[in-house]
Amino acid sequence: MPADETAPPGTPTRSHYDAVIVGGGHNGLVAAAYLARAGQSVLVLERLPGTGGAAVSTRPFDGIDARLSRYSYLVSLLPQKIVRELGLDFAVRKRTVSSYTPAVRGGRHTGLLVGGDRTRDSFAALTGNDREYDAWQRFYGTTRRVAERVFPTLTEPLPSRAALRARVDDPDTWRALFEEPIGVTVEKTFADDLVRGVVLTDALIGTFADAHDPSLIQNRCFLYHVIGNGTGDWDVPVGGMGALTDALAGAARSAGAEIRVLHEATRIETDGTRAEVTVRSPGGEHAVGARRVLVNASPTALASLLGEEPPAPAEGAQLKVNMLLTRLPRLRDRSVDPRRAFAGTFHVAEGYGQLAAAYGDAAAGRLPGAPPSEIYCHSLTDPSILAPGLAARGYQTLTLFGLHTPARLFTADNEATRTALLDATLAELGAHLEEPIAGCLALDADGRPCIEAKTPLDLERELRLPGGHIFHQDLSFPHATGETGRWGVETAHANVLLCGAGAVRGGGVSGVPGHNAAMAALGR
Repeated sequence: MPADETAPPGTPTRSHYDAVIVGGGHNGLVAAAYLARAGQSVLVLERLPGTGGAAVSTRPFDGIDARLSRYSYLVSLLPQKIVRELGLDFAVRKRTVSSYTPAVRGGRHTGLLVGGDRTRDSFAALTGNDREYDAWQRFYGTTRRVAERVFPTLTEPLPSRAALRARVDDPDTWRALFEEPIGVTVEKTFADDLVRGVVLTDALIGTFADAHDPSLIQNRCFLYHVIGNGTGDWDVPVGGMGALTDALAGAARSAGAEIRVLHEATRIETDGTRAEVTVRSPGGEHAVGARRVLVNASPTALASLLGEEPPAPAEGAQLKVNMLLTRLPRLRDRSVDPRRAFAGTFHVAEGYGQLAAAYGDAAAGRLPGAPPSEIYCHSLTDPSILAPGLAARGYQTLTLFGLHTPARLFTADNEATRTALLDATLAELGAHLEEPIAGCLALDADGRPCIEAKTPLDLERELRLPGGHIFHQDLSFPHATGETGRWGVETAHANVLLCGAGAVRGGGVSGVPGHNAAMAALGR
């Protein structure tokens, strides 16, 4: 590891910095790299033993050399502008298949495969006509045009709502995405329940909402999931998510930023011009001065650091499961190779009606009767995360992301509820397999199956995500309101900025809040 991460615990090398960044997740590292490249003295404080936050790669299974993206796992919003400007040695790969959704029609196992030259035929085989395929092409042609117009604004000063609407330049599309619940458009555009569900999932990842929620939080989630880099593609990080944060940490250090791990900020005091950050480390407690403080943590954590009233509670609603398999399982749908089905997003129990029923169960305080989830196999696109011996023997990773499981369901007994939910989720997957997934799991050095599951409460404990919310709080539309500053990162204190996922235009693996906080700090 770099020298400044292995140095004996102690105080930072200076008593005062131009910028102190609280939190060494990917957004904090982006901000650090930009500020240090501008000639500022920068200190990054990270409470954990390493940088990266939720965007890390780890070897979670004892004795197994498989480096999994343990928490966040795909890249959809990281602008090439940031990669280029920071000179990052980092790459992504396109998945050969967008998605596969198994189904049972007329007692026969079939499915919808999206991506490649079989997409039209797959729609026709599922629905019996070309109507849904044509509607799909028109709908995603529209979202592509929105992405091309909206995505470039994410690294610019916040546009007004009117300016963003003018940029979209399509009243019908603006109404569908920004003014009425996304469920209205999904039901108007598509007739098939399964197709409707595949479209809706982008509105629900990390967001607990119904398709017709009047708050439109589902619309905000949908928008961020379809605009990335002007294409909406969700790409695989080569080497795992840790490769990105390692590259960012290297860029920050090479520009002169100082990074201290096992250094936790516990308090921020500011008069709007100068700030003091209290730091707890293995060497004791001390204070560091700064012209500005950038906080790469949740709005809840920011309020705690400042001793202020916290915002409304946030609540995550997902199950994250990592698996290592000795081989991919066989499917009941014999028309598709498992290597194609799992190369993209493999949807389970995500028909439109199933998603509505799962939301209704969870809103009533019950685990979903048929837990919805989506799965993909990183190692099919990027086998570099596996040791050569494992890859040669056909081992594969699976990442599962479960929907509609809010934190409130786990408060009584997190461990027991996690076990029950995992069993039910794997049973839903198993309904589409010719063999139990358990029979494909690799074993670790102690003979235990290579599978781990994280609930919202686990994420809150391990990463301090409030309520386990992967976006720190509900997402916002990417335009200014009366409560936002010029860049969407400003706080009530002139020299304290929010550079984490809870900023306007935060959420996902993007680096956008880090970039925007750096631009605000530099007065650009």
